[in-house]
Amino acid sequence: MSTTSAPPGRSTGEVKPRLGWTLALLALAQLIYALDLNIVFVALPQIGTGLGFPGQTQQLVVSAYVVFAGGFLLFGGRAADLLGRRRVFVLALALYAVSSLAGGLATTPAVIIVARAVQGIGGALLLPSTLALLNNLFAEGPQRNRALAVWGGAGASGLTIGALLGGLLTQNFGWPAVFFVNVPLAGLVALAALAVIPRDPARGERRRFDVPGALSVTGGSTLLVFALVEGPELGWGSLPVIAAFLLAVALLVIFTLVEARSADPLMPFRLFRNRSLTVGMLVTFIYMATFGVLPYFLTVLLQSVHGYSALQTGLAFLIPSLAIAFGTQGGERLATRIGTRTTLLIGFAIGVVGTAVLALGFDAGAGYGLLVPGLIVSGLGQGIVWTAMWIAAATGTASHEQGVANGIASTALNIGNAIGLAVFTVIADIGVEGKAGEALRAATADGEFLVVLLTAAVMIAGILTTLTLPRLIRQIRATPQRDESHATG
Repeated sequence: MSTTSAPPGRSTGEVKPRLGWTLALLALAQLIYALDLNIVFVALPQIGTGLGFPGQTQQLVVSAYVVFAGGFLLFGGRAADLLGRRRVFVLALALYAVSSLAGGLATTPAVIIVARAVQGIGGALLLPSTLALLNNLFAEGPQRNRALAVWGGAGASGLTIGALLGGLLTQNFGWPAVFFVNVPLAGLVALAALAVIPRDPARGERRRFDVPGALSVTGGSTLLVFALVEGPELGWGSLPVIAAFLLAVALLVIFTLVEARSADPLMPFRLFRNRSLTVGMLVTFIYMATFGVLPYFLTVLLQSVHGYSALQTGLAFLIPSLAIAFGTQGGERLATRIGTRTTLLIGFAIGVVGTAVLALGFDAGAGYGLLVPGLIVSGLGQGIVWTAMWIAAATGTASHEQGVANGIASTALNIGNAIGLAVFTVIADIGVEGKAGEALRAATADGEFLVVLLTAAVMIAGILTTLTLPRLIRQIRATPQRDESHATG
């Protein structure tokens, strides 16, 4: 398998001070991205009351972000490759800051939904550009593995901080504070990036942006995620959901035809000859369809079944978040010592056992203590897989195509989460119709018990997929060599 070479003057074992500051900024950006996924959840009831949202439409505040983030990820990855990783990174943070300000100032439901959609586009630009910077600035092998572990640990921290901060800000300053907090954070990181992150290299070769491909895949992906997210709310047989599915399929077929004929495609299909990227993409899909849906069902259990407040729920997430953070660091060490394939197998195996144990705590009469062993073991497996799957997705891809490669893996991540939630939510709700009070609590817990067991079973597909990776993905140890066309300046 082909591998990228280490840039000049960069050893694989030591991170230079400038790269250390760069890694800190990239990790902080990931923390902001992860924080924003959770911080709005706890404020939804107050947003509904403050802006006159009917209860059944409050979910649009979340859906708007998810739909546009999922639809624009591939576009964001390619934009990072063609326009420059640092430029797109800074632009993404600027979008975050401006849209967060608009969200906090919103006085109508329409304004806050549009603000969340723009935040979603900012997230779609931020995630692949951050990963592309990591994968280009840090040499493939131990150095990159370590960088990905730091980045992943920041993301795990962001999930807990988002839940805790959302509860604290909403309780003390009102719901607009969950938006305003992003403004100084994103703005400061964007300004610091201009001073710390190396400038984007000048490209001697002028490349065309594939506009038909970008329009068709962005439209198709956005409509597909919309249908998957809104299907449980609107009904799978509703006209908007059916129309979105049909248009998504049509646009994605058009995208495939456009890419096959394009001289400079948005998503070169030859990238899929890299088995590591292909397996990494499939693993990210399985990861988010299983591990990625557990926080949602855990939140429902704690709040709807056990009656936890938003702040108590945030505190309850502290244990799994610490376990995930430890797992990300362990994943880096394992991948460096025994290879990505074996690390993924270990992570998924731990995840299967831990998630099956976690299911025991999904009972209306069980306390938080019964959840703790499963949260710890499942979280460790989740963290190990998180780091290793991004290592796999980045391995063997040329530096100038890291953006689109990470856009592919990130799109699979988002769609996996949408499909997992859509399918497992339907399963969890099978026995709750017509029930109320204690009967509803018991039925909700029983449905979630089944769902958590099913996620553990589906994780076995992650093990089977991982087995198709080469037994040893070669890590680069030395021999720095300059790549003039893509060197950072």
